[in-house]
Amino acid sequence: MQEYVVTADEKNFSHIIQGSKPVLVDFWAPWCMPCRMVSPILDEIASELQGQLTVAKVNLDENSQLAAKYGVMSIPTVVRFQDGEEVSRVVGAMPKAEITRRLGLS
Repeated sequence: MQEYVVTADEKNFSHIIQGSKPVLVDFWAPWCMPCRMVSPILDEIASELQGQLTVAKVNLDENSQLAAKYGVMSIPTVVRFQDGEEVSRVVGAMPKAEITRRLGLS
């Protein structure tokens, strides 16, 4: 994981999504193969848009209450937050261009 990707958990999640920049939250689990496909794409987005947005990763095996709170039923799920509010969501593995389009980044 790159240094511009933060690890979010139940303790710091609210603080992370309240920032002034958009935040992409990757809800994932280590055993999830599609999650492993999406992870390098999000690392790339974090690198390209460093300073413009934050990318945070939430391991659902360790933070199941966040999955319940945000209605994450399938992984990977990537949610874009702005000022603490969800503005878009992508479920499943897909190419980078589709992820950025659906999340409103392109």
